[in-house]
Amino acid sequence: MSEGERRARALDLTVAAPEGGERLDRFLAAAQPDLSRSRLQALIKGGHVSVNDRAARASQRVKAGDRVRVEVPAPEPSELIAEAIPLTVVHEDADIVVIDKPAGLVVHPGAGVRQGTLVHALLHRYPEVAGVGGAGRPGIVHRLDRDTSGLMVVARTPRAYRALVEALRSRAVRRTYAALVWGVPRAVSGAIETAIGRHPRDRKRMAVVPRGGKPARTRWEAVERLGIATRIAAHLDTGRTHQIRVHMEHIGHPVIGDKVYGRAKRDLSLRESERSLAAEVTSCLPRQALHAIELELLHPATGARMSFDSPLPEAFERVLALLRAYQVRRPH
Repeated sequence: MSEGERRARALDLTVAAPEGGERLDRFLAAAQPDLSRSRLQALIKGGHVSVNDRAARASQRVKAGDRVRVEVPAPEPSELIAEAIPLTVVHEDADIVVIDKPAGLVVHPGAGVRQGTLVHALLHRYPEVAGVGGAGRPGIVHRLDRDTSGLMVVARTPRAYRALVEALRSRAVRRTYAALVWGVPRAVSGAIETAIGRHPRDRKRMAVVPRGGKPARTRWEAVERLGIATRIAAHLDTGRTHQIRVHMEHIGHPVIGDKVYGRAKRDLSLRESERSLAAEVTSCLPRQALHAIELELLHPATGARMSFDSPLPEAFERVLALLRAYQVRRPH
C-alpha cells in the first residue's frame, strides 16, 4: 500500500461529455479502478461522495461538467499481526502473488482461528497487502478450504484486487482441481448445476438446497478409473463454499478423505479385498483428496495470459499407486 493510500484523501473529478448520463457508481468505478465497487458503494452510502457539493446517491445520473468529490477515509489499522510462516511462492510481481498452499493451512482468520493463517504469512512477506480487499482477509481474492491444497492468486494492490474479483465473477479465471472420489461414475464427464446453501439441520455444513441458496456450477471429467475410485478433474464456474465437495457428494461420488461430506466406506458395494483396499487408501490420505492443480488468468495490469500448475501432493501419488497396483492384480 502506498503512503497516499494510508492517509485520508479527497478525489476531485469532473464528468466529461462521453460520461454524461452514466450512473454515479459506474462513473466512479471506471474513474477510480483502485477502489473496489463495494468500497465505492460504501463511501456513497456513508455520505463521502458529493456531486456539485450535494450529497449523492449511487443510482443518480451524472451530467457532463458535474463536479464529483470523493472523500476516502484512512483505512482502519489492522489488528492482524504478521507471522513468519513459510510459503511456497510460484510467482510474484508488483501486482500479484501465486501461492501453492499446503493442506492444513487456513486462508484467513475465522471462527476459532486467530493466528497462523495464510493472511498472517502474507502480511509478513508482503506488508503492502494490508488494506487491500476485505477486512480481515487482505489480498485474498478466492479461498481454498483448510484441507484443500494447491494454487491461489493473491492481490498486492487495490487495482489488482478489483480486476481479479471482476475476472472471477465473469469466469475469466480458469481453476482446475484434481480430486479422488469414491466409486466410478457411469458418465465420463458432466456438469453439476444446483443451488448451494446452508444445510437445513447442520449449519456448519453446506448442501444442495431446493430453494434459496446460490447458483453453483461444477464441470467434471473422469481422468482415471481405478476400480473403487476415480480420479477426476473438476472445473469451477462459480465459487461457492465447499462447492466441489458438496457437488460430488450430491451425485453419489464423495471426495475421498472428506470428513464432512465423505460417505462412509460401508455405503459402497465392496468385496472383502476392496474393503481392505479402501481402508488402506483412507489411512494413506487422512485429509480430503482435493488439490487446486491448475490456475489460468489474465494479469490484472498487463493483460498477459498466465498459466500455473502444481504437482500432486505426495499423499495423492501414494494413493494413486495403491489403486493402480490393485487394478493390475485384482481378481476378474
